[in-house]
Amino acid sequence: MPLTHTVGSITVTALVDGAGPFFQPREEAFPDATPAHWRAADARDPATVTRDGRWWLPFRCFALRAGDGPVTLVDAGIGPADSPAASWAPVPGRLPEELAAAGIDPSDVRTVVLTHLHSDHIGWAGSLFTQADHLVQQAELDALELFHPELPARLVGPLRAAGQLRVVDGDTALTPAVRVLSTPGHTPGHQSVLVDSGDHRLLVTGDLLVHAVQLVEPGLAYAHEEDPPTARASRMALLPALTAHGPATLANPHLGDPFVPLG
Repeated sequence: MPLTHTVGSITVTALVDGAGPFFQPREEAFPDATPAHWRAADARDPATVTRDGRWWLPFRCFALRAGDGPVTLVDAGIGPADSPAASWAPVPGRLPEELAAAGIDPSDVRTVVLTHLHSDHIGWAGSLFTQADHLVQQAELDALELFHPELPARLVGPLRAAGQLRVVDGDTALTPAVRVLSTPGHTPGHQSVLVDSGDHRLLVTGDLLVHAVQLVEPGLAYAHEEDPPTARASRMALLPALTAHGPATLANPHLGDPFVPLG
């Protein structure tokens, strides 16, 4: 069964769409990381390093649900065999099976929050979730030329034509307990999702950080960030703020443990 974490009345379910080795050495992906950083990161997250020192990368989505109500899905995974991520990710993904194991029908999903438009976060968007609005930041749409060349015709256009594209600009409340937060840098319109019960907070991070080495040292840049200084500022502002009023949890698509406690 997929792993879950409860925040107030909301159950957050981690759904693994796939896993595989990253396409380049991790030392190239984080060129400023030191041997000490890597030792600390591997001690904290041993599941994401292989015996030969490669970066083993899970690909997750997260389902948010209060009781048996509608589902908000954060990100849409690597997708089927012909998805935009097929050139580098371990497609086909298994999100439909993961949803079934969690007792979620795709028609239960009424909102899909796309943290950003990189190919490993959009694979099942649109076609699998025909009852859902797909929420994207305006700044992300304004930067479509940075992403997969098929994206306007393959995803954004059909969503807009079907009335399923919801465009927001900055922080946005989805429910009293769930908010979208603008966390730019990895991409211009990157967004994260905060679940806040009052005495506990959970942040679904998207790629605000992508490896435990950025928990060890949040200032470390990732080679595939569009704007490293802005990404660094987003991490270094938000991570400490999460624990300012008590315990918090990170729900991350790429760490070995999908739910990482902070504070």
